[in-house]
Amino acid sequence: MIPATFKLCAAISYQHFRTLTGLRHSAVVALGHKLNQVRLQHQAPSSWVNKARRRSSLISCRLEEKPYSEAEMAYVEQGEEALHKSISILQDASGWKTEIEATNGDKVVSKMLPDIGKVFKLEVVMDKPSDLLYSELYDKIEQMGEWNPSVKEVKILRKINNETMITHEVSADTAGNIVSPRDFVSVRCSRRRGSTCFLAGMSTHSDMMPKQNGFIRAENGPTCIVLRPSADDPSKTKFTWLLSIDLKGWLPKSLIDQLLSQSQANFAQHLRRHLDSNAAAPSC
Repeated sequence: MIPATFKLCAAISYQHFRTLTGLRHSAVVALGHKLNQVRLQHQAPSSWVNKARRRSSLISCRLEEKPYSEAEMAYVEQGEEALHKSISILQDASGWKTEIEATNGDKVVSKMLPDIGKVFKLEVVMDKPSDLLYSELYDKIEQMGEWNPSVKEVKILRKINNETMITHEVSADTAGNIVSPRDFVSVRCSRRRGSTCFLAGMSTHSDMMPKQNGFIRAENGPTCIVLRPSADDPSKTKFTWLLSIDLKGWLPKSLIDQLLSQSQANFAQHLRRHLDSNAAAPSC
């Protein structure tokens, strides 16, 4: 009689566990304790006891997972899409044309893609470990405007989890106001694969940031920064940045190409100066 009763309770309670919130954890714990008592009373527990215990364990695990709304899951999936597209582009080594090559080895290349248009790739080596770069470019992303003159502001609109966020970025005025300020709403995705870190992203839509007066809403993506420890010196980082962007508006294509390639080269210099200044600053 007792086993039959608890079998019925386990079946009935399962649906309540899925809908109730305040009593979930205590109910699961109570059920687990009772099942242990039954196990002690019967040296050979019946199969339904094992099944009920597995089910209660599964419910407990699900309670630990963070529930995502449909909109949040869409952002997570979009971030994954940006990452997969970026990796696919970067893995194809053919067709790249040199745009800028500096004496220190910094290099910007580009190529045309059928469904995306012209993409740019920055390849440099930073004299800093990849974890430090990750911290500056992801964890401290809202501080980017303090050291990158091309960026006026970056604001996190929503953090879905530790690896996915929605941001709003505003570009700074260009010299001579050749290009008016742009703003972007982006989903950003962070992933680690071994010692390599990927920071991918692409434009998205969010009701949290409608179009702003005085700015042209531009689009980017897929974009991706890859941070990989240098094979020659693990304290240094091989830094790769894939850039795909549509500035919108009426701008000559030649001007856009020059602007984007130069902005990547400048970014590397600004980042180096920022990291060096932080390293030189006295600690408190």
